[in-house]
Amino acid sequence: MAVTSHDVARLAGVSQPTVSRALRDQRGVAATTRRRVREAARELGYVPIQAGRSLSTNTSGRVGIVSAELSNPFYPALIEPVHDELAKHAFRTILVTDRGQEPVEIEPLIDGSLDGVILTTTELDSSLPGELKARGLPLVLLNRDTHEPEYDVCVVDNEAGVRELARLLAELGHVRIAAIFGPTSTSTGVERRDGFAAALAELGIPLEPELVYCGPFSPETGYQGFGKLWRQRPTAIFCGNDVIALGARNAAAAQGVIVPGDVTLVGFDNIPMSGWNLFDLTTVGVAIEELARRAVQLLIARMNDPKAPPERVRMKPRLHLRSTHAKPRSSNRSHM
Repeated sequence: MAVTSHDVARLAGVSQPTVSRALRDQRGVAATTRRRVREAARELGYVPIQAGRSLSTNTSGRVGIVSAELSNPFYPALIEPVHDELAKHAFRTILVTDRGQEPVEIEPLIDGSLDGVILTTTELDSSLPGELKARGLPLVLLNRDTHEPEYDVCVVDNEAGVRELARLLAELGHVRIAAIFGPTSTSTGVERRDGFAAALAELGIPLEPELVYCGPFSPETGYQGFGKLWRQRPTAIFCGNDVIALGARNAAAAQGVIVPGDVTLVGFDNIPMSGWNLFDLTTVGVAIEELARRAVQLLIARMNDPKAPPERVRMKPRLHLRSTHAKPRSSNRSHM
């Protein structure tokens, strides 16, 4: 006789619904209870079967998340709350990695094993959202946008965020400001670049071409960008995201440049690492848990009503003042 969830419940000393919630990693189940349920399931050789749910409801109970490689600390910080929010709604998460060098394989997304997809790495000209929509798969763009207005989107208000940072730098007295921007193939890269330059222009501060460096959203971009820009002796550097900023701060330390004594560094996103005492980065960002919650809400609404007009959520970030900003010195020390 096949082992059922009721057998697991009896062995673990819990109810059958608790077994279901525990094995789906839903919140509201104590860690000790979750562990006891998993141990009972392992002892009995019980494996939850999704096929029954798929046959009876025409759903799989699975949602795919397309993410960049998890070596970039932004993505674990984003994916964890998305996973938790999906679990609240009894969905399992299937992670699909976008390695960037080649297009995401579409087959695992459209083979019928997923009820919907959350895309977190979409580029402006990506064809993937259109291909998924054409096949009737519900999707939401999270953190990224495209040139097409036909998708549900949940993003940060990048223009509002960079305006906050530009205003901060201007109020501190910085006029020789540099920038390490992200890739121009992404909405986050373009909006932060254009928004920051426009905000400085409105404040009467030019962003000189020799004080601009662009690259992927990676620590290497920050490290290399700082090495180039520091030769021009800016008093402040805006970084296109926190990951770039951490790379820039590493480069500053390697060259003996004091942050913020010699140069102010600011980032964007407020990833958890930016708040560590080691970095204590001044940055802007939204509550990632709220970003995740809104994205999952959009996806579930799309699943329930495929023909509804697309909804675009743009969340305003908040400034987090830490220890990497200061007024400029009258002259920068030489650190060649």
